[in-house]
Amino acid sequence: MPTVSVGRDLLFAAIGRTYTQEEFEELCFRFGIELDDVTTEKAIIRKEKHLEEEADEDEEVIYKIEVPANRYDLLCLEGLAQALRIFNKQEDTPRYTLANISKESMHKMHVKPETSMIRPFIVCAVLRDMTFDEAIYDSFIDLQEKLHQNICRRRSLVAIGTHDLDTLEGPFTYEALPPTAINFVPLKQTKNFRADELMEFYKSDLKLRKYVPIIEKSPVYPILYDRNRTVLSLPPIINSAHSAITLKTKNVFIECTATDLTKANIVLNTMVTMFSTLCKKKFEIEPVEVIYPDGRSCIYPEISLYNMEVSLSYINKCIGVSLETEEVISLLNRMQLHAEQSVSGDKSSITISVPPTRSDVLHPCDVMEDVAIAYGYNNIPKSKPASLQPLTLNEFSDLIRGEIAMSGFTEVLTWILCSYKENFAMLKREDDKSTAVVIGNPRSTDFEVVRTSLMPGLLKIVGHNKDHPKPIKIFEVGDVSLLDDSKDVGARNHRHLAALYCGANSGFELIHGLVDRIMEVVGVPFVSVGDDTGYYIKCSDNPEFLTGRQAHIIYKGKKIGTFGIVHPEVLENFDIPDPCSLVEVNMESFL
Repeated sequence: MPTVSVGRDLLFAAIGRTYTQEEFEELCFRFGIELDDVTTEKAIIRKEKHLEEEADEDEEVIYKIEVPANRYDLLCLEGLAQALRIFNKQEDTPRYTLANISKESMHKMHVKPETSMIRPFIVCAVLRDMTFDEAIYDSFIDLQEKLHQNICRRRSLVAIGTHDLDTLEGPFTYEALPPTAINFVPLKQTKNFRADELMEFYKSDLKLRKYVPIIEKSPVYPILYDRNRTVLSLPPIINSAHSAITLKTKNVFIECTATDLTKANIVLNTMVTMFSTLCKKKFEIEPVEVIYPDGRSCIYPEISLYNMEVSLSYINKCIGVSLETEEVISLLNRMQLHAEQSVSGDKSSITISVPPTRSDVLHPCDVMEDVAIAYGYNNIPKSKPASLQPLTLNEFSDLIRGEIAMSGFTEVLTWILCSYKENFAMLKREDDKSTAVVIGNPRSTDFEVVRTSLMPGLLKIVGHNKDHPKPIKIFEVGDVSLLDDSKDVGARNHRHLAALYCGANSGFELIHGLVDRIMEVVGVPFVSVGDDTGYYIKCSDNPEFLTGRQAHIIYKGKKIGTFGIVHPEVLENFDIPDPCSLVEVNMESFL
């Protein structure tokens, strides 16, 4: 999950009260976030530089807070403090509005047709009469960076540009030009660069070089101009130095170019709602008209509420509580969702108005989750759903695990994926091409097929622990996968049990005794050959076992497993110097 670093004192000042660390951890837990770490800015620097200087008492305390990945409104101090104030009932959820100006008075962004070749969408807004200080400025820049790394997918989907509007003159144009036709002074530079030269320059920049490949090979680069052909930005790479924001900036122009219009709207809404609190007219945003080449016109940002009807019974059933309509409405208001009884008068239904800050609310289950958070997970009575019944196979597996453990064997857990060589050649088995599920384009030779047997995993464990005191007695109960054309996915899982003994001697008699013990606890009697009422053993000839020292386990006329002394060549393949005996049984045969 994303981590937000905020100054403790600044956060408490924004919330309007102070907390001890334990109290704040409790508040975070109740709200559904987590205080991950408490440090200082100097401590972070010391850690990065591997210094061992002693901390000063006057160092500013930094809280590192983990927030849900889809809660973009919590990625900055302003949004986090506002959400906690509303949760604590210190204030109501704000209602964001667009400035009441005529369409003719709006700033306009004209989109040229060439932009469809690279980044076809743009959304814009203006924040008026803002007041910056150093902390707010840092938070403003940090939110952009966190959005770029999160929903913007490292600027590949959306790139944010923020500008000092007083240094520019509208209307604006969004164009796509050849690199050689673009010249401007980029942010934090004094030299004029041509766009293709700028790409080469930033290839060596630790921060910006990762964004260069997004547009580098395109025949045209996206570029924004004002009326005087002054460059605003070259998205998604860099803004112009001309319109850089400073602590003296009052009016901010925000533009988001994108390949995904939905995400662009979410990003723009997050930026303007979080920092409209700093405007002279709080929560008011000035809209911008975007005019597309086909004459289509759109007004941004789109901050209107959208309504959702949610059933009270659905909320109560999912959470496992019995709440009244008024209680649910109160809880939702604490989570920044405008809630009221259904306009139809139906007491069993609640109308939710989702604000532009809560882009994560998409379905009634999201509303239900917010009710559960506000109600308090610790307050929800524990209950076992009537429909929750364990699978018979899993219950049986647990019982078998207990019995084998009581026989002196230690349970292990191995990967369900293994290498092709381990599954076949190292066990002296031939691949008939109709058994194993093969992984397409595996990232590693260690994970090429889904295991068809538990044997490779147990032998690998012994091979890696050959210096362990003997004897080694281990077992595993797990799934293997075999191809099966009768299944819609082309394969089927089988629950197997495997146990291995490794010591100074083969321990064949101990494995044979374990087979008898398993059959005894399952309730299967030993019978003579050909009798289908129980089980018997029959000589086998598997290549992974020593000839004459192996047997099939026959139950109700079918082979359900094999046990024997592992072949010396197989032991050598797995680098095991001591003799081993192994049994593997298909447990599903007993059900």
